Amino acid sequence: MPTPARRLMVPALLAGVLVAGCSASDPGGSAAPSPEPTPREAGSATSPDPDRPTSWGPTVGEVEHARDLVSAMSTEELAGQVIVGRYAGTDPEVPAQLVRDHHLAGVCVTSTNVADEGQVRATAAAVSRAHAADGRDWPAVIGVDEEGGVVSHLRGVATEFPPFALAGAAVAQGGAGRDVVTEAARATSLELRDLGFTWVFAPVADVTIGAADPTIGTRSPSGDPALASRAVAAAVEGYDDAGLVSTTKHFPGHGAVTADSHETLPVLGSTMPELRARDLRPFEAAVAAGAPAIMVAHLDVQAMQPGTPSSQAPKVYDYLRDELGFEGVAITDSLGMGAALSRDFPAVRALRAGADLLLMPVDPAKTHELVVDAIESGQVTRERAEEAATRVVAAQLWQQRVAREVPVPADVEARAERAAADLAAVG
Repeated sequence: MPTPARRLMVPALLAGVLVAGCSASDPGGSAAPSPEPTPREAGSATSPDPDRPTSWGPTVGEVEHARDLVSAMSTEELAGQVIVGRYAGTDPEVPAQLVRDHHLAGVCVTSTNVADEGQVRATAAAVSRAHAADGRDWPAVIGVDEEGGVVSHLRGVATEFPPFALAGAAVAQGGAGRDVVTEAARATSLELRDLGFTWVFAPVADVTIGAADPTIGTRSPSGDPALASRAVAAAVEGYDDAGLVSTTKHFPGHGAVTADSHETLPVLGSTMPELRARDLRPFEAAVAAGAPAIMVAHLDVQAMQPGTPSSQAPKVYDYLRDELGFEGVAITDSLGMGAALSRDFPAVRALRAGADLLLMPVDPAKTHELVVDAIESGQVTRERAEEAATRVVAAQLWQQRVAREVPVPADVEARAERAAADLAAVG
């Protein structure tokens, strides 16, 4: 049976509201049927204001415009619009051709794709041209892991920020410390935009357990869920202000597992009360702060859907949507990680389960082919794929608008350096 889409959280009176909810011979589990509309979804009683912002950034009108754009896409275009590709080397034409040939939403730039500042700018420009040549007048997803500390893929090109652990220490000092965290996110966003990026895969919202946590460590804002929540909310505010799509990660929380999901599928054995009291709190704070995107980890979450990687688990996306009220883009963690590959066809399974963006599959071209086949066969409904792509395009329309309203200042590098120094001093 095809998987139903899950409703996009926009006023029900708008035409074409999608019902909320990817692929090969074994498509995986199905998502639960959509619940009845809630008051939040119902909107106003008459004509909704197209300029009214949603809870995650885009306006109602931008979501509707995105839906119209997506509805006109061919199956090949639609399948590409839910994939962010990986590529090898530093030649800007390689990712550009990937986007052009397979209609990808964009690409993720890693440290192996970086030579120097000029080459990074050339890569972003080439991908943007390829995206536009495909008839798309919204920006490409050009993303990077630039958290600060150990995960900084633009080292030597962009300003180096301290690890996000210092953000938790900063907010513990009160309002002034919170302002420093917000300014750090704002400043790094402007610098990334200046280099040509539209997305950043940060902030980290995982609550670390300390030495037994082999993956997150100082990437976490804190081992205290209250401080972690405040730090994440402050960072999301800064990213939003600067017009960069941030990605709060790694839902529902990678800080309490003792294995590395790059290599194997970690088991998160906490009960639901334990998850609510600890791991989920920073994600709730991010949603309340207006997070446009949340990254779903590859974890075996025993309290939600045991035995299934969370990035491929419908019940995990159900919780994110129905319990936390998240309305933005749900993106998987990299689909090239060992935990994601513990089951066949991870990209299709993730799209079918409720993901909107499929990040860095091992073979983007083959993944595009599989998603096309899944949509054409009905294993993934066109409605589910359109819902996913609509969120992605709406996020990019928002990014485009805010970037126009908030120009990159001439002293962007100096501003980033001051913000990094201030965070290091306060933290």
